[in-house]
Amino acid sequence: MASQSANVWVLLGLGIAGILLLTRKLKHTVRQDLGAFIQKLQLLPPPQPAPPKAPHPLTALTFALSDLFDIEGHVSTFGHPDWARTHEAASSTSPVVSALVEGGATCLGTTLVDDLAYGISGENKHYGTPTNPSVPARVPGGSSSGAAVAVAANFVDFSLGIDTVGGVRVPAGFCGILGFRPSYGAVPHVGIIPISTSLDTIGWFAKDPHILCRVGHVLLQAPFVTHRNPRQIVVADDCFQHLNVPLERSLQVVIKATEKLFGRQVLKHINLEDYISAKIPSLKEHSNQNTNGELKSSSFKLLANIAQFLQRHEFKLKHDEWMNTVNPDLHPAVSAQLHGKFEVSDAEIGKSKSVRSDMRAALNMLLKDDGILVIPTVADPPPKLGGKEIQSEDYQSRAFRLLSIASLSGCCQVTIPLGFYDKCPVSVSLIARHGNDLFLLETLETMYTTLQEQADVASKAKSSRNVVSKEESAEIAKEKGNQAYKDKQWQKAIEFYSEAIKLSGNNATYYSNRAQAYLERGSYLQAEADCTKAINLDKKNVKAYFRRGTAREMLGYYKDAIDDFKYALVLEPTNKRAAAAAERLRKLFQ
Repeated sequence: MASQSANVWVLLGLGIAGILLLTRKLKHTVRQDLGAFIQKLQLLPPPQPAPPKAPHPLTALTFALSDLFDIEGHVSTFGHPDWARTHEAASSTSPVVSALVEGGATCLGTTLVDDLAYGISGENKHYGTPTNPSVPARVPGGSSSGAAVAVAANFVDFSLGIDTVGGVRVPAGFCGILGFRPSYGAVPHVGIIPISTSLDTIGWFAKDPHILCRVGHVLLQAPFVTHRNPRQIVVADDCFQHLNVPLERSLQVVIKATEKLFGRQVLKHINLEDYISAKIPSLKEHSNQNTNGELKSSSFKLLANIAQFLQRHEFKLKHDEWMNTVNPDLHPAVSAQLHGKFEVSDAEIGKSKSVRSDMRAALNMLLKDDGILVIPTVADPPPKLGGKEIQSEDYQSRAFRLLSIASLSGCCQVTIPLGFYDKCPVSVSLIARHGNDLFLLETLETMYTTLQEQADVASKAKSSRNVVSKEESAEIAKEKGNQAYKDKQWQKAIEFYSEAIKLSGNNATYYSNRAQAYLERGSYLQAEADCTKAINLDKKNVKAYFRRGTAREMLGYYKDAIDDFKYALVLEPTNKRAAAAAERLRKLFQ
Protein backbone atom coordinates (compact mmCIF):
# COMPACT_ATOMS: atom_id res chain seq x y z
CA MET A 1 0.00 0.00 0.00
CA ALA A 2 1.06 3.58 -0.54
CA SER A 3 2.41 5.55 2.39
CA GLN A 4 -0.26 7.59 4.14
CA SER A 5 1.99 10.66 4.23
CA ALA A 6 2.76 10.71 0.51
CA ASN A 7 0.64 11.17 -2.59
CA VAL A 8 0.94 8.31 -5.06
CA TRP A 9 -0.38 8.46 -8.64
CA VAL A 10 -1.26 5.16 -10.30
CA LEU A 11 -2.51 4.64 -13.86
CA LEU A 12 -4.89 1.70 -14.28
CA GLY A 13 -6.66 0.28 -17.30
CA LEU A 14 -10.42 0.24 -17.85
CA GLY A 15 -11.12 -0.98 -21.38
CA ILE A 16 -10.90 2.03 -23.67
CA ALA A 17 -10.85 4.45 -20.74
CA GLY A 18 -8.12 5.20 -18.23
CA ILE A 19 -8.13 5.53 -14.45
CA LEU A 20 -5.88 7.98 -12.69
CA LEU A 21 -5.86 7.06 -9.00
CA LEU A 22 -4.66 9.36 -6.23
CA THR A 23 -4.42 7.67 -2.85
CA ARG A 24 -4.21 9.87 0.23
CA LYS A 25 -5.30 9.80 3.81
CA LEU A 26 -8.84 11.09 4.21
CA LYS A 27 -8.29 13.34 7.23
CA HIS A 28 -5.87 15.54 5.26
CA THR A 29 -8.68 16.58 2.91
CA VAL A 30 -11.76 16.41 5.10
CA ARG A 31 -12.23 20.17 5.25
CA GLN A 32 -11.48 20.74 1.60
CA ASP A 33 -14.00 18.21 0.32
CA LEU A 34 -16.39 18.27 3.32
CA GLY A 35 -15.33 14.72 4.12
CA ALA A 36 -17.23 13.36 1.14
CA PHE A 37 -14.36 11.53 -0.57
CA ILE A 38 -12.41 8.46 0.45
CA GLN A 39 -10.11 8.63 -2.58
CA LYS A 40 -9.66 11.07 -5.43
CA LEU A 41 -9.27 9.47 -8.83
CA GLN A 42 -10.00 10.02 -12.48
CA LEU A 43 -11.75 7.54 -14.72
CA LEU A 44 -11.36 9.08 -18.15
CA PRO A 45 -13.92 8.55 -20.92
CA PRO A 46 -12.97 7.46 -24.44
CA PRO A 47 -12.53 10.00 -27.25
CA GLN A 48 -15.69 11.40 -28.84
CA PRO A 49 -16.85 9.62 -32.00
CA ALA A 50 -16.21 11.42 -35.26
CA PRO A 51 -19.14 13.32 -36.84
CA PRO A 52 -21.81 12.70 -37.96
CA LYS A 53 -22.10 10.27 -35.04
CA ALA A 54 -23.68 11.73 -31.91
CA PRO A 55 -21.43 12.56 -28.96
CA HIS A 56 -21.44 10.34 -25.89
CA PRO A 57 -24.66 10.86 -23.88
CA LEU A 58 -22.86 11.90 -20.66
CA THR A 59 -20.19 14.08 -22.28
CA ALA A 60 -18.66 16.73 -19.99
CA LEU A 61 -20.34 15.36 -16.85
CA THR A 62 -18.40 14.39 -13.72
CA PHE A 63 -19.42 11.86 -11.10
CA ALA A 64 -18.39 10.13 -7.89
CA LEU A 65 -19.33 6.73 -6.56
CA SER A 66 -19.87 5.25 -3.14
CA ASP A 67 -16.91 3.20 -1.95
CA LEU A 68 -18.47 -0.20 -2.48
CA PHE A 69 -18.24 -0.39 -6.27
CA ASP A 70 -15.45 -2.47 -7.77
CA ILE A 71 -12.70 -0.54 -9.53
CA GLU A 72 -9.84 -2.55 -10.94
CA GLY A 73 -6.80 -2.23 -8.66
CA HIS A 74 -8.76 -0.43 -5.94
CA VAL A 75 -9.64 -1.74 -2.46
CA SER A 76 -13.10 -0.60 -1.33
CA THR A 77 -13.40 0.44 2.29
CA PHE A 78 -17.14 -0.38 2.61
CA GLY A 79 -17.20 2.36 5.24
CA HIS A 80 -14.79 0.55 7.57
CA PRO A 81 -10.96 0.37 7.75
CA ASP A 82 -11.10 -3.28 8.83
CA TRP A 83 -12.82 -4.17 5.58
CA ALA A 84 -10.12 -2.49 3.50
CA ARG A 85 -7.42 -4.12 5.63
CA THR A 86 -8.81 -7.64 5.13
CA HIS A 87 -9.72 -7.53 1.42
CA GLU A 88 -7.78 -7.55 -1.83
CA ALA A 89 -8.03 -5.01 -4.64
CA ALA A 90 -10.74 -5.62 -7.22
CA SER A 91 -9.65 -7.52 -10.31
CA SER A 92 -12.18 -5.78 -12.57
CA THR A 93 -14.42 -2.73 -12.66
CA SER A 94 -18.15 -2.76 -12.03
CA PRO A 95 -20.10 -2.80 -15.34
CA VAL A 96 -22.22 0.09 -14.06
CA VAL A 97 -19.14 2.27 -13.57
CA SER A 98 -17.75 1.23 -16.96
CA ALA A 99 -21.06 2.11 -18.66
CA LEU A 100 -20.96 5.64 -17.22
CA VAL A 101 -17.35 6.22 -18.23
CA GLU A 102 -17.86 4.79 -21.70
CA GLY A 103 -20.96 7.02 -21.89
CA GLY A 104 -18.71 10.06 -21.66
CA ALA A 105 -18.65 10.88 -17.92
CA THR A 106 -15.49 11.36 -15.86
CA CYS A 107 -15.31 9.85 -12.38
CA LEU A 108 -13.50 12.01 -9.81
CA GLY A 109 -13.44 9.78 -6.76
CA THR A 110 -14.95 7.29 -4.34
CA THR A 111 -17.08 8.54 -1.48
CA LEU A 112 -17.83 7.65 2.11
CA VAL A 113 -20.62 5.35 3.28
CA ASP A 114 -21.90 4.46 6.76
CA ASP A 115 -20.25 1.55 8.56
CA LEU A 116 -20.66 -1.36 6.11
CA ALA A 117 -23.24 0.78 4.25
CA TYR A 118 -25.83 -0.23 6.84
CA GLY A 119 -27.04 2.94 8.59
CA ILE A 120 -29.23 5.86 7.52
CA SER A 121 -27.53 8.66 9.50
CA GLY A 122 -24.42 9.11 7.35
CA GLU A 123 -22.23 9.18 10.46
CA ASN A 124 -18.92 7.32 10.37
CA LYS A 125 -16.69 7.17 13.47
CA HIS A 126 -13.68 5.85 11.54
CA TYR A 127 -13.39 8.30 8.64
CA GLY A 128 -15.45 11.17 9.98
CA THR A 129 -18.96 12.24 9.01
CA PRO A 130 -19.33 14.19 5.73
CA THR A 131 -20.58 17.72 6.27
CA ASN A 132 -24.11 18.33 5.05
CA PRO A 133 -23.77 21.44 2.81
CA SER A 134 -27.44 22.34 3.22
CA VAL A 135 -27.44 22.28 7.04
CA PRO A 136 -23.93 21.68 8.44
CA ALA A 137 -25.04 21.12 12.04
CA ARG A 138 -27.11 18.09 11.05
CA VAL A 139 -26.33 14.64 9.67
CA PRO A 140 -26.13 14.16 5.88
CA GLY A 141 -28.11 10.91 5.89
CA GLY A 142 -26.91 7.50 4.79
CA SER A 143 -25.82 5.08 3.81
CA SER A 144 -24.54 6.90 0.68
CA SER A 145 -23.62 10.04 2.61
CA GLY A 146 -20.46 11.05 0.75
CA ALA A 147 -22.08 10.64 -2.66
CA ALA A 148 -24.95 12.95 -1.66
CA VAL A 149 -22.60 15.55 -0.18
CA ALA A 150 -20.42 15.51 -3.30
CA VAL A 151 -23.44 16.48 -5.42
CA ALA A 152 -24.92 18.94 -2.90
CA ALA A 153 -21.55 20.75 -2.67
CA ASN A 154 -21.18 20.86 -6.48
CA PHE A 155 -18.02 18.73 -6.48
CA VAL A 156 -19.59 16.52 -9.19
CA ASP A 157 -22.63 16.60 -11.48
CA PHE A 158 -24.00 13.27 -10.27
CA SER A 159 -23.00 10.35 -8.07
CA LEU A 160 -23.80 6.71 -7.45
CA GLY A 161 -25.00 5.17 -4.21
CA ILE A 162 -26.62 2.04 -2.91
CA ASP A 163 -30.22 2.04 -1.68
CA THR A 164 -31.29 -0.96 0.35
CA VAL A 165 -33.76 0.55 2.79
CA GLY A 166 -33.18 4.25 2.12
CA GLY A 167 -29.45 4.58 1.36
CA VAL A 168 -30.03 7.04 -1.51
CA ARG A 169 -33.44 8.48 -0.65
CA VAL A 170 -32.56 9.56 2.92
CA PRO A 171 -29.35 11.50 2.10
CA ALA A 172 -31.07 13.07 -0.91
CA GLY A 173 -33.83 14.33 1.38
CA PHE A 174 -31.44 15.47 4.11
CA CYS A 175 -29.06 17.26 1.70
CA GLY A 176 -31.78 18.85 -0.44
CA ILE A 177 -30.98 17.19 -3.78
CA LEU A 178 -32.58 14.72 -6.18
CA GLY A 179 -32.17 11.02 -5.45
CA PHE A 180 -33.40 8.13 -7.59
CA ARG A 181 -33.94 4.55 -6.46
CA PRO A 182 -34.64 2.45 -9.59
CA SER A 183 -36.90 -0.58 -9.76
CA TYR A 184 -35.35 -3.62 -8.14
CA GLY A 185 -33.24 -5.43 -10.74
CA ALA A 186 -33.43 -2.61 -13.31
CA VAL A 187 -29.70 -1.91 -12.89
CA PRO A 188 -27.45 -5.00 -12.52
CA HIS A 189 -25.81 -5.51 -9.10
CA VAL A 190 -22.61 -6.99 -10.55
CA GLY A 191 -19.44 -5.48 -9.15
CA ILE A 192 -20.72 -4.10 -5.85
CA ILE A 193 -20.39 -5.25 -2.26
CA PRO A 194 -23.87 -6.60 -1.40
CA ILE A 195 -25.84 -5.55 1.67
CA SER A 196 -29.17 -7.31 1.08
CA THR A 197 -29.44 -9.07 -2.25
CA SER A 198 -33.24 -8.92 -2.49
CA LEU A 199 -33.46 -5.23 -1.56
CA ASP A 200 -30.27 -3.63 -2.95
CA THR A 201 -30.59 -1.16 -5.82
CA ILE A 202 -27.95 1.04 -7.43
CA GLY A 203 -29.28 4.59 -7.23
CA TRP A 204 -27.97 8.01 -8.16
CA PHE A 205 -28.01 11.65 -7.09
CA ALA A 206 -28.08 14.92 -9.05
CA LYS A 207 -29.22 18.51 -8.67
CA ASP A 208 -30.48 18.83 -12.25
CA PRO A 209 -33.46 16.61 -13.22
CA HIS A 210 -32.22 16.49 -16.80
CA ILE A 211 -28.91 15.03 -15.65
CA LEU A 212 -30.73 12.53 -13.44
CA CYS A 213 -32.70 11.44 -16.51
CA ARG A 214 -29.61 11.28 -18.78
CA VAL A 215 -27.90 8.97 -16.30
CA GLY A 216 -31.07 6.90 -16.18
CA HIS A 217 -31.08 6.33 -19.93
CA VAL A 218 -27.51 5.00 -19.74
CA LEU A 219 -27.91 2.79 -16.67
CA LEU A 220 -31.39 1.51 -17.46
CA GLN A 221 -30.34 0.77 -21.05
CA ALA A 222 -33.76 1.85 -22.22
CA PRO A 223 -34.52 3.58 -25.52
CA PHE A 224 -36.20 6.96 -25.66
CA VAL A 225 -39.97 6.57 -25.88
CA THR A 226 -42.84 8.91 -26.60
CA HIS A 227 -43.38 11.19 -23.64
CA ARG A 228 -46.64 10.71 -21.73
CA ASN A 229 -48.11 12.55 -18.79
CA PRO A 230 -49.45 10.73 -15.72
CA ARG A 231 -53.17 10.05 -15.85
CA GLN A 232 -53.43 9.71 -12.09
CA ILE A 233 -51.51 11.27 -9.20
CA VAL A 234 -52.34 9.19 -6.10
CA VAL A 235 -51.84 11.09 -2.85
CA ALA A 236 -51.27 8.93 0.23
CA ASP A 237 -53.00 11.29 2.67
CA ASP A 238 -52.33 9.16 5.73
CA CYS A 239 -48.56 9.22 5.11
CA PHE A 240 -48.55 13.00 5.48
CA GLN A 241 -50.53 13.12 8.73
CA HIS A 242 -47.58 12.75 11.07
CA LEU A 243 -45.05 14.73 9.04
CA ASN A 244 -43.00 17.29 10.97
CA VAL A 245 -43.45 19.83 8.17
CA PRO A 246 -46.66 21.82 7.51
CA LEU A 247 -48.77 20.36 4.72
CA GLU A 248 -48.70 23.65 2.80
CA ARG A 249 -44.91 23.26 2.52
CA SER A 250 -45.01 19.66 1.35
CA LEU A 251 -48.19 17.97 0.15
CA GLN A 252 -49.97 21.16 -0.94
CA VAL A 253 -46.97 22.07 -3.12
CA VAL A 254 -47.41 18.82 -5.05
CA ILE A 255 -51.18 19.21 -5.29
CA LYS A 256 -50.96 22.77 -6.63
CA ALA A 257 -48.24 21.83 -9.12
CA THR A 258 -50.33 18.86 -10.29
CA GLU A 259 -53.46 20.97 -10.75
CA LYS A 260 -51.50 23.56 -12.72
CA LEU A 261 -49.84 21.01 -15.02
CA PHE A 262 -52.43 18.26 -15.45
CA GLY A 263 -55.70 19.48 -13.95
CA ARG A 264 -57.49 18.56 -10.73
CA GLN A 265 -59.12 15.50 -12.29
CA VAL A 266 -55.88 13.45 -12.16
CA LEU A 267 -55.65 13.72 -8.36
CA LYS A 268 -56.79 10.77 -6.26
CA HIS A 269 -56.61 10.68 -2.46
CA ILE A 270 -56.27 7.37 -0.64
CA ASN A 271 -55.44 5.95 2.75
CA LEU A 272 -52.42 3.89 1.69
CA GLU A 273 -52.25 1.85 4.88
CA ASP A 274 -55.87 0.76 4.50
CA TYR A 275 -55.19 -0.14 0.86
CA ILE A 276 -52.14 -2.21 1.80
CA SER A 277 -54.02 -3.98 4.59
CA ALA A 278 -56.79 -4.95 2.18
CA LYS A 279 -54.57 -6.01 -0.71
CA ILE A 280 -51.78 -7.90 1.07
CA PRO A 281 -53.29 -10.88 2.89
CA SER A 282 -49.84 -12.27 3.75
CA LEU A 283 -49.37 -9.33 6.14
CA LYS A 284 -52.08 -10.76 8.39
CA GLU A 285 -49.89 -13.77 9.15
CA HIS A 286 -47.13 -11.46 10.37
CA SER A 287 -49.65 -9.48 12.39
CA ASN A 288 -51.03 -12.58 14.07
CA GLN A 289 -47.53 -13.95 14.61
CA ASN A 290 -46.09 -10.86 16.26
CA THR A 291 -48.89 -9.54 18.44
CA ASN A 292 -48.75 -12.03 21.34
CA GLY A 293 -52.23 -11.04 22.39
CA GLU A 294 -51.54 -7.31 22.21
CA LEU A 295 -53.08 -4.83 19.78
CA LYS A 296 -52.17 -5.72 16.22
CA SER A 297 -49.35 -3.73 14.62
CA SER A 298 -50.13 -1.30 11.83
CA SER A 299 -49.46 -2.42 8.27
CA PHE A 300 -46.76 0.21 7.86
CA LYS A 301 -44.97 -0.93 11.00
CA LEU A 302 -45.13 -4.54 9.83
CA LEU A 303 -43.67 -3.56 6.45
CA ALA A 304 -40.84 -1.70 8.19
CA ASN A 305 -40.11 -4.72 10.39
CA ILE A 306 -40.07 -7.07 7.41
CA ALA A 307 -37.73 -4.83 5.38
CA GLN A 308 -35.29 -4.57 8.30
CA PHE A 309 -35.58 -8.31 8.94
CA LEU A 310 -34.68 -9.15 5.33
CA GLN A 311 -31.84 -6.64 5.31
CA ARG A 312 -30.34 -8.08 8.48
CA HIS A 313 -30.85 -11.71 7.45
CA GLU A 314 -29.31 -11.29 4.00
CA PHE A 315 -26.42 -9.18 5.27
CA LYS A 316 -25.54 -11.90 7.74
CA LEU A 317 -25.77 -14.57 5.04
CA LYS A 318 -23.12 -12.73 3.05
CA HIS A 319 -20.87 -11.29 5.74
CA ASP A 320 -21.40 -13.13 9.04
CA GLU A 321 -18.18 -15.14 8.75
CA TRP A 322 -16.17 -11.96 8.24
CA MET A 323 -18.02 -10.23 11.10
CA ASN A 324 -17.26 -13.09 13.51
CA THR A 325 -13.61 -13.26 12.45
CA VAL A 326 -12.81 -9.54 12.47
CA ASN A 327 -15.35 -8.30 15.06
CA PRO A 328 -15.32 -4.74 13.69
CA ASP A 329 -16.04 -1.73 15.89
CA LEU A 330 -19.34 -0.28 14.60
CA HIS A 331 -21.57 2.76 15.06
CA PRO A 332 -24.04 1.98 17.90
CA ALA A 333 -27.08 2.00 15.59
CA VAL A 334 -25.38 -0.44 13.20
CA SER A 335 -23.93 -2.57 15.99
CA ALA A 336 -27.39 -3.05 17.51
CA GLN A 337 -28.52 -4.62 14.24
CA LEU A 338 -25.49 -6.71 13.31
CA HIS A 339 -23.88 -7.92 16.52
CA GLY A 340 -25.45 -10.65 18.57
CA LYS A 341 -27.40 -13.77 17.68
CA PHE A 342 -30.02 -13.65 14.98
CA GLU A 343 -31.85 -16.91 14.45
CA VAL A 344 -34.54 -17.17 11.79
CA SER A 345 -36.62 -20.01 10.44
CA ASP A 346 -37.29 -20.90 6.83
CA ALA A 347 -40.95 -20.21 7.53
CA GLU A 348 -40.21 -16.62 8.60
CA ILE A 349 -38.13 -16.03 5.50
CA GLY A 350 -40.84 -17.50 3.30
CA LYS A 351 -43.54 -15.29 4.84
CA SER A 352 -41.40 -12.18 4.41
CA LYS A 353 -40.78 -12.96 0.76
CA SER A 354 -44.52 -13.53 0.25
CA VAL A 355 -45.22 -10.06 1.61
CA ARG A 356 -42.60 -8.64 -0.75
CA SER A 357 -44.27 -10.26 -3.76
CA ASP A 358 -47.75 -9.21 -2.66
CA MET A 359 -46.54 -5.66 -2.02
CA ARG A 360 -45.25 -5.31 -5.57
CA ALA A 361 -48.48 -6.69 -7.01
CA ALA A 362 -50.56 -4.32 -4.86
CA LEU A 363 -48.67 -1.17 -5.89
CA ASN A 364 -48.55 -2.25 -9.53
CA MET A 365 -52.33 -2.67 -9.42
CA LEU A 366 -52.78 0.74 -7.79
CA LEU A 367 -50.52 2.67 -10.16
CA LYS A 368 -50.83 0.70 -13.40
CA ASP A 369 -48.79 2.10 -16.31
CA ASP A 370 -49.58 5.78 -15.89
CA GLY A 371 -49.99 6.42 -12.15
CA ILE A 372 -47.74 8.18 -9.64
CA LEU A 373 -47.90 7.75 -5.86
CA VAL A 374 -46.99 10.74 -3.66
CA ILE A 375 -45.52 10.15 -0.18
CA PRO A 376 -43.08 11.99 2.11
CA THR A 377 -39.46 10.85 1.73
CA VAL A 378 -38.93 10.87 5.49
CA ALA A 379 -41.14 11.99 8.35
CA ASP A 380 -38.59 14.11 10.20
CA PRO A 381 -35.88 16.68 9.45
CA PRO A 382 -32.23 15.53 9.62
CA PRO A 383 -31.18 15.00 13.26
CA LYS A 384 -28.38 17.03 14.84
CA LEU A 385 -24.83 15.73 14.55
CA GLY A 386 -23.77 13.60 17.48
CA GLY A 387 -27.28 13.27 18.84
CA LYS A 388 -29.04 10.05 19.71
CA GLU A 389 -32.37 10.94 18.11
CA ILE A 390 -31.74 8.90 14.96
CA GLN A 391 -30.93 5.84 17.09
CA SER A 392 -34.28 5.96 18.89
CA GLU A 393 -36.87 3.30 18.12
CA ASP A 394 -39.49 5.98 17.40
CA TYR A 395 -37.32 7.80 14.85
CA GLN A 396 -36.26 4.59 13.13
CA SER A 397 -39.85 3.35 13.00
CA ARG A 398 -41.15 6.60 11.50
CA ALA A 399 -38.41 6.54 8.87
CA PHE A 400 -38.63 2.89 7.86
CA ARG A 401 -42.42 2.90 7.61
CA LEU A 402 -42.05 5.21 4.61
CA LEU A 403 -38.80 3.80 3.24
CA SER A 404 -40.06 0.21 3.22
CA ILE A 405 -42.83 1.00 0.70
CA ALA A 406 -40.45 1.10 -2.30
CA SER A 407 -37.86 -1.24 -0.77
CA LEU A 408 -40.31 -4.12 -0.35
CA SER A 409 -42.35 -3.52 -3.49
CA GLY A 410 -39.26 -3.02 -5.65
CA CYS A 411 -40.95 0.02 -7.22
CA CYS A 412 -38.93 3.01 -8.41
CA GLN A 413 -38.91 6.19 -6.32
CA VAL A 414 -37.49 9.68 -6.78
CA THR A 415 -36.80 12.12 -3.95
CA ILE A 416 -37.50 15.76 -4.86
CA PRO A 417 -36.31 18.78 -2.82
CA LEU A 418 -38.90 21.46 -2.04
CA GLY A 419 -36.75 24.15 -0.45
CA PHE A 420 -36.38 24.65 3.30
CA TYR A 421 -38.59 24.79 6.35
CA ASP A 422 -37.25 25.77 9.76
CA LYS A 423 -33.76 25.93 8.16
CA CYS A 424 -33.87 22.24 7.13
CA PRO A 425 -34.42 20.75 3.66
CA VAL A 426 -37.93 19.60 2.75
CA SER A 427 -38.62 16.86 0.22
CA VAL A 428 -41.36 14.63 -1.15
CA SER A 429 -41.15 11.43 -3.14
CA LEU A 430 -42.89 10.12 -6.24
CA ILE A 431 -43.24 6.37 -6.82
CA ALA A 432 -44.12 4.54 -10.04
CA ARG A 433 -44.86 0.86 -10.56
CA HIS A 434 -42.03 -1.64 -10.90
CA GLY A 435 -40.34 -1.25 -14.29
CA ASN A 436 -41.78 2.20 -15.01
CA ASP A 437 -38.49 3.98 -14.29
CA LEU A 438 -38.27 6.16 -17.40
CA PHE A 439 -41.90 7.23 -16.99
CA LEU A 440 -41.08 8.37 -13.45
CA LEU A 441 -37.94 10.24 -14.56
CA GLU A 442 -39.84 11.94 -17.37
CA THR A 443 -42.63 12.91 -14.97
CA LEU A 444 -39.99 14.44 -12.71
CA GLU A 445 -38.63 16.49 -15.61
CA THR A 446 -42.16 17.67 -16.46
CA MET A 447 -43.06 18.63 -12.89
CA TYR A 448 -39.76 19.84 -11.45
CA THR A 449 -39.84 23.52 -12.43
CA THR A 450 -43.47 23.94 -11.38
CA LEU A 451 -42.80 22.14 -8.09
CA GLN A 452 -39.95 24.55 -7.33
CA GLU A 453 -42.13 27.53 -8.24
CA GLN A 454 -44.89 26.35 -5.92
CA ALA A 455 -42.38 25.59 -3.16
CA ASP A 456 -41.03 29.12 -3.50
CA VAL A 457 -44.54 30.57 -3.29
CA ALA A 458 -45.25 28.50 -0.17
CA SER A 459 -41.99 29.56 1.50
CA LYS A 460 -42.87 33.22 1.03
CA ALA A 461 -46.38 32.81 2.38
CA LYS A 462 -46.98 33.42 6.06
CA SER A 463 -46.90 30.06 7.79
CA SER A 464 -46.00 28.84 11.20
CA ARG A 465 -45.70 25.50 12.87
CA ASN A 466 -48.14 26.84 15.46
CA VAL A 467 -50.73 27.93 12.90
CA VAL A 468 -52.68 25.01 11.50
CA SER A 469 -55.00 25.54 8.52
CA LYS A 470 -58.62 24.41 8.55
CA GLU A 471 -57.75 21.74 5.98
CA GLU A 472 -54.97 20.37 8.18
CA SER A 473 -57.24 20.40 11.23
CA ALA A 474 -59.91 18.57 9.23
CA GLU A 475 -57.43 15.89 8.19
CA ILE A 476 -56.33 15.45 11.78
CA ALA A 477 -59.97 15.05 12.85
CA LYS A 478 -60.53 12.52 10.05
CA GLU A 479 -57.55 10.43 11.16
CA LYS A 480 -58.87 10.47 14.71
CA GLY A 481 -62.19 9.31 13.34
CA ASN A 482 -60.46 6.51 11.45
CA GLN A 483 -58.74 5.36 14.61
CA ALA A 484 -61.98 5.48 16.60
CA TYR A 485 -63.65 3.44 13.85
CA LYS A 486 -60.88 0.83 13.96
CA ASP A 487 -61.43 0.65 17.71
CA LYS A 488 -65.17 0.11 17.04
CA GLN A 489 -66.10 3.34 18.83
CA TRP A 490 -68.80 4.28 16.31
CA GLN A 491 -70.22 7.38 18.04
CA LYS A 492 -66.79 8.83 18.69
CA ALA A 493 -65.87 8.21 15.05
CA ILE A 494 -69.04 10.04 13.94
CA GLU A 495 -68.13 12.99 16.16
CA PHE A 496 -64.63 13.25 14.70
CA TYR A 497 -65.89 12.98 11.11
CA SER A 498 -68.50 15.63 11.89
CA GLU A 499 -65.73 17.89 13.15
CA ALA A 500 -63.80 17.32 9.91
CA ILE A 501 -66.91 18.17 7.86
CA LYS A 502 -67.46 21.36 9.86
CA LEU A 503 -63.88 22.45 9.11
CA SER A 504 -63.90 21.39 5.46
CA GLY A 505 -67.34 20.66 4.10
CA ASN A 506 -66.38 19.88 0.50
CA ASN A 507 -64.43 16.69 1.10
CA ALA A 508 -66.29 13.61 -0.08
CA THR A 509 -64.16 11.25 1.99
CA TYR A 510 -65.33 12.79 5.27
CA TYR A 511 -69.01 12.20 4.40
CA SER A 512 -68.33 8.69 3.11
CA ASN A 513 -66.39 7.75 6.25
CA ARG A 514 -69.11 9.12 8.52
CA ALA A 515 -71.66 7.13 6.53
CA GLN A 516 -69.76 3.93 7.28
CA ALA A 517 -69.82 4.71 11.00
CA TYR A 518 -73.57 5.41 10.74
CA LEU A 519 -74.02 2.01 9.07
CA GLU A 520 -72.26 0.29 11.95
CA ARG A 521 -74.58 2.06 14.37
CA GLY A 522 -77.68 1.18 12.34
CA SER A 523 -78.46 4.79 11.37
CA TYR A 524 -79.31 4.00 7.74
CA LEU A 525 -81.10 7.24 6.80
CA GLN A 526 -78.11 9.32 7.97
CA ALA A 527 -75.77 6.98 6.14
CA GLU A 528 -77.74 7.32 2.90
CA ALA A 529 -77.77 11.12 3.20
CA ASP A 530 -74.02 11.28 3.81
CA CYS A 531 -73.28 9.00 0.86
CA THR A 532 -75.47 11.12 -1.43
CA LYS A 533 -73.54 14.21 -0.34
CA ALA A 534 -70.23 12.42 -0.95
CA ILE A 535 -71.34 11.35 -4.44
CA ASN A 536 -72.43 14.90 -5.28
CA LEU A 537 -68.91 16.05 -4.35
CA ASP A 538 -67.10 13.17 -6.07
CA LYS A 539 -68.90 11.18 -8.76
CA LYS A 540 -66.18 8.50 -8.69
CA ASN A 541 -66.29 7.73 -4.97
CA VAL A 542 -66.70 3.96 -5.14
CA LYS A 543 -67.03 3.53 -1.39
CA ALA A 544 -69.87 6.07 -1.24
CA TYR A 545 -71.88 4.17 -3.87
CA PHE A 546 -71.30 0.85 -2.09
CA ARG A 547 -72.21 2.27 1.32
CA ARG A 548 -75.31 4.01 -0.02
CA GLY A 549 -76.32 0.72 -1.63
CA THR A 550 -75.91 -0.99 1.72
CA ALA A 551 -77.97 1.68 3.50
CA ARG A 552 -80.72 1.50 0.87
CA GLU A 553 -80.84 -2.28 1.06
CA MET A 554 -81.35 -2.05 4.83
CA LEU A 555 -84.08 0.58 4.28
CA GLY A 556 -85.85 -1.66 1.74
CA TYR A 557 -85.03 0.45 -1.34
CA TYR A 558 -83.81 -2.61 -3.20
CA LYS A 559 -83.92 -1.32 -6.78
CA ASP A 560 -81.96 1.78 -5.83
CA ALA A 561 -79.52 -0.38 -3.88
CA ILE A 562 -78.92 -2.61 -6.91
CA ASP A 563 -78.26 0.51 -9.04
CA ASP A 564 -75.69 1.74 -6.52
CA PHE A 565 -73.89 -1.60 -6.37
CA LYS A 566 -73.83 -1.82 -10.16
CA TYR A 567 -72.41 1.68 -10.49
CA ALA A 568 -69.72 0.85 -7.92
CA LEU A 569 -68.79 -2.06 -10.19
CA VAL A 570 -68.61 0.24 -13.21
CA LEU A 571 -66.11 2.39 -11.36
CA GLU A 572 -64.21 -0.56 -9.89
CA PRO A 573 -64.93 -3.82 -11.73
CA THR A 574 -62.82 -5.85 -9.28
CA ASN A 575 -64.89 -4.81 -6.24
CA LYS A 576 -65.95 -8.24 -4.97
CA ARG A 577 -68.21 -6.91 -2.20
CA ALA A 578 -70.25 -4.80 -4.62
CA ALA A 579 -70.49 -7.70 -7.06
CA ALA A 580 -71.66 -10.06 -4.32
CA ALA A 581 -74.24 -7.57 -3.02
CA ALA A 582 -75.65 -6.88 -6.49
CA GLU A 583 -75.89 -10.60 -7.25
CA ARG A 584 -77.55 -11.32 -3.90
CA LEU A 585 -80.28 -8.73 -4.51
CA ARG A 586 -80.71 -9.78 -8.14
CA LYS A 587 -81.41 -13.38 -7.10
CA LEU A 588 -83.75 -12.17 -4.37
CA PHE A 589 -86.00 -10.42 -6.91
CA GLN A 590 -85.80 -12.83 -9.83
